[in-house]
Amino acid sequence: MEPVRTCIGCRSRAPRSSLLRVVAQDSVLVVDESARMPGRGAWIHPSAECIKKALQRKAFGRALRVQGVLDTVEITHQLENRLNG
Repeated sequence: MEPVRTCIGCRSRAPRSSLLRVVAQDSVLVVDESARMPGRGAWIHPSAECIKKALQRKAFGRALRVQGVLDTVEITHQLENRLNG
């Protein structure tokens, strides 16, 4: 049975294989392609809608337990590239 995780954007549960793991490195959000990077991770659907919801709700900071402002430019760029092909 495949592990199930909760998307921080839409808050729905989904199989781990359909979500992306995100970690914070020096206050910069980075997509963890291998899902093995050290530190606390957050899971999100690779969709513009889920990313938008997570950013509006400031869910990345809460899920990753990071104080202060997170740089979301890198992750937004990576996920847009992934969505656009």
